[in-house]
Amino acid sequence: MFKYQIITNPNFLIDEEIIKNIFLEVDNIIDKKQNGILNIVFVTLDEIQKLNKDYRQKDYATDVLSFHYFLDFLLVKDDEIAGELIFAEEKIISQGIEYGLGTQKEFYKLLIHSILHILGFDHEIDSDYEIMQNYENVIWNKIFDKN
Repeated sequence: MFKYQIITNPNFLIDEEIIKNIFLEVDNIIDKKQNGILNIVFVTLDEIQKLNKDYRQKDYATDVLSFHYFLDFLLVKDDEIAGELIFAEEKIISQGIEYGLGTQKEFYKLLIHSILHILGFDHEIDSDYEIMQNYENVIWNKIFDKN
């Protein structure tokens, strides 16, 4: 199972127990090796736009970017950084309002989404989108049926 560390704290409350449960459920549901540590980083819109442009050639601020540092997580030691989940705090807040989830749940939704990206899931084509969305929904329902 991936471990995580929060590198920068957001200006909204997050529940560490829910974050732990998300990582646990991803590990339980997704049959892929998950070693190492994922850094959780909160940045500004300008910072995420620059990263999006530099690494994805898309010149706009997105809500989250996922970077993995290994192609095979079997090679990752438990204490090594396996990747980074970079969140645009302002996007989380605005999307939480826009989609009616609230800030915290919008963050948890994006956390699930970004971990799945780390594990190789994508949504560039419709069939992949459906697979990823299904996993997101299953994990979401397991977490929030508990709380």
